Amino acid sequence: MSQVNLLPPELRQRQASRRLTSLVVAAGLAVLALIGVFYFMQTQKLSDAEAELAAQQARNAELTAEIQSLTQYATLQQELAAQEALVASLYANEVSWSSALLDVSRVIPDASYLTSLNGAITATAPPTGSPETTLIGNMTFAGVADQTDTIADWLTRLEQVQGWVNAWVSSAQENAPFSAIYTFSNGIDLTQEAATERGQGQVAP
Repeated sequence: MSQVNLLPPELRQRQASRRLTSLVVAAGLAVLALIGVFYFMQTQKLSDAEAELAAQQARNAELTAEIQSLTQYATLQQELAAQEALVASLYANEVSWSSALLDVSRVIPDASYLTSLNGAITATAPPTGSPETTLIGNMTFAGVADQTDTIADWLTRLEQVQGWVNAWVSSAQENAPFSAIYTFSNGIDLTQEAATERGQGQVAP
């Protein structure tokens, strides 16, 4: 059974226009709703980002304050290191002369005696070479010996002491003809091995 629309064409056209308008308005409202939701989400993200930024800035301020509070300790550490380096330089190549005198008394031959003894440190900075070969000073002696063999024995014994090398004789003169008594002067070089442990930098000053 067919249906017949008895409404005038003008009325039908107005109804169609109203439906179209309603659809357009509904679509517009839907778009506005979507825009509103998107704006809210972006606003929320911006708010979260601003909160994170503020928290990070606060943390940065705390770290800056902490670093500034520690600066004085860094300065003290640098001053301490400088003082330790100064003390180390003061004790560089330190020799225990009391121990050196004991060694001399131990190795000097019975048929001789000393009239003078001098020691000197010529290296004032910590050596960078081998402790066995790096020279840091010397000792010089003057004395009297019976026979030249005694002087030779004295030189040999000197080099038996750790850190004492290159023994030499500067002069040897017989006191009287055929007396076999000689006045001599000689010396010995000191290597870094002759220095104390503190002088070698092996222990703290």
